[in-house]
Amino acid sequence: MKESKYPRSFSHIGITVPDIKKAVEFYQKVMGWYVIMPPSKVKKERDTAIGQMCIDVFGENWDEFEIAHMSRSDGIGIELFSFPNGVKGVPEFNPFNTGPFHFCVQDPNIENLVDKIVAYGG
Repeated sequence: MKESKYPRSFSHIGITVPDIKKAVEFYQKVMGWYVIMPPSKVKKERDTAIGQMCIDVFGENWDEFEIAHMSRSDGIGIELFSFPNGVKGVPEFNPFNTGPFHFCVQDPNIENLVDKIVAYGG
């Protein structure tokens, strides 16, 4: 196998949220991200391409979920998921545990952005 000598691009990240409509509103109004696809329901259906793909990804233990697609100004995609039977609480933050630690946002007026984040419950 030939080893590649170039960095890979980053296409998108998926985030599971407790309330997809509130999450889309937050990321749109606070971060200015674009809505590519508004919140939509996906049902476990073997006769649709999206249904079968989600069965392949998530297995059989679900009936439906909501999904939305957003994009940042640099073209990086954000895929939001909301599963009705998922845990809705905020996990305890511990930077020493495996999993997401943080993401960084750049803004020329960071104080204003922080105020908006707090105003929207962040």
